[in-house]
Amino acid sequence: MNTETAFLGIDTSCYTTSLCLLSPEGQLLTEARRLLQVQEGRCGLQQSEMVYQHTRNLPELMQQVYKAGNFKVAGIGVSARPRPRADSYMPAFLAGLGLARSLGAALGVPVTELSHQENHLEAGVWSAGGPEAGRFLLLHASGGTTDLLLAERGGAGAHYQLTELGGSLDLHAGQFVDRVGVALGLGFPCGPALEKLAAAATEIAPVPVAVRGLTLSFSGPATAALRAAKAGAAPAALAAGVQQAIGLALARLLANGAAKTKVSDVLLVGGVGANATIRALIEKKLAAQSVRLWVPAPQFSGDNASGCAAFARRVGAAS
Repeated sequence: MNTETAFLGIDTSCYTTSLCLLSPEGQLLTEARRLLQVQEGRCGLQQSEMVYQHTRNLPELMQQVYKAGNFKVAGIGVSARPRPRADSYMPAFLAGLGLARSLGAALGVPVTELSHQENHLEAGVWSAGGPEAGRFLLLHASGGTTDLLLAERGGAGAHYQLTELGGSLDLHAGQFVDRVGVALGLGFPCGPALEKLAAAATEIAPVPVAVRGLTLSFSGPATAALRAAKAGAAPAALAAGVQQAIGLALARLLANGAAKTKVSDVLLVGGVGANATIRALIEKKLAAQSVRLWVPAPQFSGDNASGCAAFARRVGAAS
């Protein structure tokens, strides 16, 4: 069997263990990921539970990716923290970071660290093929983040320079989805199930939108949606209403950000961006203002390690 050179990505987020191998040309060789198990009716896991499940998952996923071929790892990229800030820390990422450092030492290959947020950025650029502009807006919308940032090439080393512009003042977009989804009896995390439920809707239940400048709030809309669920609103209609409220809120936030920064490209990353209805709504609203939306393929919108592998590849190419 021929040996293929590969760049390995490792990401151990709050709810997914992920590995990915990319070729030196940036082609996907193989990947493996596994959702962490959350007990029915619960809306999350403690950090200790995350670390325990990641520690169990990583060896099995490593065996799985190596069944796809004979690979020689030339570099490793790993998510080491939630955000690219000195004070950003979360124990879940120690599981992947420990494996990456151990493999790097054993194989004698470089290990490049980045944040989970940068992993999403890199995955988005790799999968969507852009933006190619020197500066663009990055919207990271997930269960743990709803951040609007200005991304600029030419930061420290190979990293993008990220400047925080705004985002949610309270609940994150994914939390909004999960709270309503759990109330409707859906399994956590609820994103795919809520999207499937909404597809069966014959009408859309009204859910308020709260956006002001470069900030938004999902707490009030979530309270209104939960109140509607308790009052007996049709589940499919309410799911569709939640999707519409999130799409409209994010579209307004991005339109305001594009106008303020004078940029014409937006990259949407994070699990919320995998929702086809939300993506389409944002794209339509932004197109009316001549702003282009870049979105990775749905399977690379949520948590995955392709961005870590892409970053290791980019660093390796520059060295």
